[in-house]
Amino acid sequence: MKLSRFKTLFSDRFLSLFEIDYLDREGQSKTWQLVSRERTGPKWFTGRLKKTDAVVIVPYHRERKQLVVIREFRVALGGFQYGFPAGLVDPGESVEMAVRRELMEETGLTVVGHQRTSPVVFSSSGITDESVVIAHVTCAGDPSNVGNSASEQIETLFVGQADAKRLCRDDAILMDVKTWLVLSGFAAGGFSG
Repeated sequence: MKLSRFKTLFSDRFLSLFEIDYLDREGQSKTWQLVSRERTGPKWFTGRLKKTDAVVIVPYHRERKQLVVIREFRVALGGFQYGFPAGLVDPGESVEMAVRRELMEETGLTVVGHQRTSPVVFSSSGITDESVVIAHVTCAGDPSNVGNSASEQIETLFVGQADAKRLCRDDAILMDVKTWLVLSGFAAGGFSG
């Protein structure tokens, strides 16, 4: 496989659509489209594959001894999805700063400890080069939606092991893949911050 060139099909403040020309294993010319958070070209072109676009926060509430999950309206799904608090890393902001800000904005909870952070990982590389860092944290406080913007509708939920098992088996709900993986592990073995 050999990437040869790309062209921008669309670009705005948050997303770009690129078309990539490449040669397949047999030397046949092919094209692929991808969505990116980059504006000047796909991450492989700009050399920013290891730059994270966003954070996903796996919060464990230390007093309640439960994971914190959000139920959020997602326009792309036309309904509510169960997931973890998440959001874009602002320019000049560290991953840790983004984790604290996003957890507060989406749930009203405060980070009290960082357990571990993933390397840069990719969300859905079949259609996008978007990357995230997953941060496992402990948190405290009472939930609030004060930081939610008018374009967000978020409910904060506390999930124990039995709740996690039930949610993972409920095919009537929509769930983020990262959340399903963490909740299924939590249901089986508890929190391993």
